[in-house]
Amino acid sequence: MFQALDPLLHSELRLAVMSILVGVEQADFVFLRTETNATAGNLSVQLDKLQKAGYIAIEKTFKGKMPRTVCRITPAGIAAFEAYVEALKGYIDAR
Repeated sequence: MFQALDPLLHSELRLAVMSILVGVEQADFVFLRTETNATAGNLSVQLDKLQKAGYIAIEKTFKGKMPRTVCRITPAGIAAFEAYVEALKGYIDAR
């Protein structure tokens, strides 16, 4: 009856990152850290997990002399996010 929830997206921080990225073209590390109120270390680990799953793409560049990390959601990430939302709706509608 209930669809399985993607365990990668079931994490609060990873879900927050995906929720932000689905609505924007790209977001940098500082913006994501501010919006999620995550520590830099925890956010970095979670972004790495999302990247390894193919849900986001990460580009590391420099803005002047400062390093800049930019994240974008991938088509696979959009599909996974949409499937996760649909699965959650199934849980909500079952009440």
